[in-house]
Amino acid sequence: MHSSLNGAPKDPPLPALLPPPGDGGRWPMLQQLRRLEPSELEPWLRALEAGSLAPETDLLAVLADRLEGADAARLLVGWLNDHGPGGSRFGAPGEAEQLALIGRRRHPACARALRLAVEKLENADLPLLAALLPPLGLQRDGDDFPLLARLAGDPGPRALRRGALEGLAVGLSAWPLAPLRQLLERLAQDLDGTLAAEAVDLLARLPAGRAGLARLARRPLDPAVGARLHRRLAAAAASPLLLVVHGRSEGVIPPELLELAEVLEHRRGAPVRFHALTAATAVAAPAGTAEGIRPPWLLVPLLLLPGGHVRHDVPVIAAAWRQAGPLRRLPFLGAWPAWQRALRAELAERAEQAQGTPVSSGPESPRLLHHPVEGALGQRYLRHLSEVTGAICVASPYSAADLEALTLTIPTGALPLTLAANRLTDSLGALLGPPLLQRPRFRALLLDVLGDLP
Repeated sequence: MHSSLNGAPKDPPLPALLPPPGDGGRWPMLQQLRRLEPSELEPWLRALEAGSLAPETDLLAVLADRLEGADAARLLVGWLNDHGPGGSRFGAPGEAEQLALIGRRRHPACARALRLAVEKLENADLPLLAALLPPLGLQRDGDDFPLLARLAGDPGPRALRRGALEGLAVGLSAWPLAPLRQLLERLAQDLDGTLAAEAVDLLARLPAGRAGLARLARRPLDPAVGARLHRRLAAAAASPLLLVVHGRSEGVIPPELLELAEVLEHRRGAPVRFHALTAATAVAAPAGTAEGIRPPWLLVPLLLLPGGHVRHDVPVIAAAWRQAGPLRRLPFLGAWPAWQRALRAELAERAEQAQGTPVSSGPESPRLLHHPVEGALGQRYLRHLSEVTGAICVASPYSAADLEALTLTIPTGALPLTLAANRLTDSLGALLGPPLLQRPRFRALLLDVLGDLP
């Protein structure tokens, strides 16, 4: 019971007394209805379900705002029964607005009702089916992702595809990230410019969205979509990179690494710094910006083996930089599956080129020549690398005597496990070829992977 202004009890308004649209008394009664407790709205729900009360938009707006849980689902189910197969044809003025109002509540019963309606309507009532997809996505039920992804990605009516993409947009955080990212990258190249532009916007909203945008920037796009993509990239500030490298004597950075950093700075629009482990003094971490909005530095160990530098020096460097501001540390380069796959491909290519060339000694398996590494972790890694690449890992100290001995035993097709120029490649380049970063496969891989980092 409610009280009137003079304190006397006042009964809740009854559905039968609601004036028709356009009557001056309708709005005050709807205002009374808005003040009722959800439990007091049962007569109104029953009247709508019985058909004795017309489902006008203003009434549905009031009820949708007050009803929760199972009662909200009842309101939706009743509306769908009226507009689904066998009901009135969808498309009258205000009906899309009604669906948006009553379909915004999240509840398992609402999700079931929407899913059932979509299944019944597929290939039947296209306008209603397209209108049902955003409310379905709003339920954020991961089981609905395959349907929404299929309808958005497959050739079909434009309204249906856009409705499905809007459903994905409103439930964005609920979907499996990897297939969602793949779908959006594909849709960004779609012939439907509106669909493609929306896909770009959604890619930018994903976790680490800049990486997806950066990959997309290397693909052919419609000029208008490409311009939108570059605006999104410009707004998504990239983290500055701290590349930890071995370096040459006295911390000298080999030219191929300097050139890599220059290209990365241009591509990412963010600083790239080196920390050479052979330098006499450490690179000082920069102070954080006054605004505190700079993305965290990314520490990338461009090291190929889990030796002492990876296990001891890199954590010390990371700790020192974290005193000046936020920093994220990535695994060392040799642990990246993409890097290991590139080694396997390079060795296979060299083996194919060397077919018919006599092998100096030993089995014909390709060799990976690497700096000696100690400890159980290092040995486990070398065994793993051998399994992945099919190569025999050979420890090769870089002293003058060792290098001279290697010239007598190096098999055709051996590969130096060396990122940039060092004593091994200086001395045996004629037999081994250049260091890895001077080879197109590895340079392209590093540019792509480092360029795509957040």
